[in-house]
Amino acid sequence: MRTVLVGPPGAGKGTQAAFVAKHFSIPQISTGDIFRANVAEQTKLGLEARKYMDAGDLVPDEVTIAMVRDRLAEDDARDGFLLDGFPRTVQQAEVLDDILSDLHAGLDAVLELSVKEDEVVRRLSGRRTCHGCGRNWHVEFDKPVEQGVCDACGGELFRRDDDAPETVRRRLEVYAEQTAPLVEHYADEGRLHRIEATGAVEDVTRRAIEALESVVD
Repeated sequence: MRTVLVGPPGAGKGTQAAFVAKHFSIPQISTGDIFRANVAEQTKLGLEARKYMDAGDLVPDEVTIAMVRDRLAEDDARDGFLLDGFPRTVQQAEVLDDILSDLHAGLDAVLELSVKEDEVVRRLSGRRTCHGCGRNWHVEFDKPVEQGVCDACGGELFRRDDDAPETVRRRLEVYAEQTAPLVEHYADEGRLHRIEATGAVEDVTRRAIEALESVVD
């Protein structure tokens, strides 16, 4: 199974990626992990990326693509992978196809986690972070015993600026603008599988696995 996972902020991509990857016995690969590994290991690409990151600039596409290419060529990804965070554009999707073609492989499916805007705002704006240990809580789904106080360390909880409702809605607008052409591209190719990502975590996982297994079958 070679699949790409897409979905808006707050859709639960990280949670579902872990469950789906475990089910299919494939590595869960995120661009964030790839960047951190290259920077930590001080690879040539990591050192190149670090120059841009330290300057507060975006890492160029060619560096990101080279990192993805190297990661997908590793042994553990030979029989499949779940890729999160790449591609983000139609151009990158075409590059991914070229990378896989060079590896004598192809992309089996793209799984989109669909969540209504109001639900995403509810999920993200209710998140609270501990000043002390950095743990995240939620005013509805994961409440501490004492409101505003972290159970783990007793630190004060706060809402990050990017979790404010108006900021979340803007992030969703940007996501839609950037990702809509990519989703349409994969839909036109018949590779897109959209599932409803609301409800119990295990129910979303079941939908995701069923959608991908239908491709295998």
